Amino acid sequence: MRLTIEGHHLPGASCSLYDDVHVGVQVGKDPIDLIRADAASARWEVNIEVMNTPDGADFRGPAVQGRRGERFVYLTWGTGSDDSFTMFRRAKLMLADVPDPSAETVTAQIHLTDGGGMPRCARLTPPALQWG
Repeated sequence: MRLTIEGHHLPGASCSLYDDVHVGVQVGKDPIDLIRADAASARWEVNIEVMNTPDGADFRGPAVQGRRGERFVYLTWGTGSDDSFTMFRRAKLMLADVPDPSAETVTAQIHLTDGGGMPRCARLTPPALQWG
């Protein structure tokens, strides 16, 4: 499955105490494909292997985090970029919430700013997250 993450309404490069804010997909402990948080939009593509098990779909891949039954992909927020990146919050896209894990492609559309003007974090749910 190819997961396309489309982010909109980014919070800006300065949020509260943070400057030079970027967001990217977390692979292992590292962010990849960092996008500055004052961009008009953000887009990432993540390849995920879907395994059929007796308990249902399970997910594997470099960007997949968590244990079986609780797998997710992180969007990680931080200051700086590349080697100077310092994470300060993360958002989870729970893979069990994917409407059709057997689909070849899945799109997650995410409103990336919370009600307080900060980068959205924690488990992403509707209406902030829409699956397509």
